[in-house]
Amino acid sequence: MVLRLSIKVRRNRRRIDQPKTAAENHARKTGERVRRDARMIEKVRAGSLPYTPVVMSWLSTKCAKKASRITPDDVNALIV
Repeated sequence: MVLRLSIKVRRNRRRIDQPKTAAENHARKTGERVRRDARMIEKVRAGSLPYTPVVMSWLSTKCAKKASRITPDDVNALIV
């Protein structure tokens, strides 16, 4: 026999658990962002345009530009 929770009970549990989960994820994701930035900067320093799609996506986010519009000057300004 399977006991099913009512929608109200599930929503209450989610409302209570969500802030705790968000706080745990925030700490973990912040650390991962720092590690990813360090990894990407190493790859940028080791190569030249055009980079792999992963690096270009990261550069695009950091420069707030489309990947096709990123210039070597943008990359140099970012890694300094």
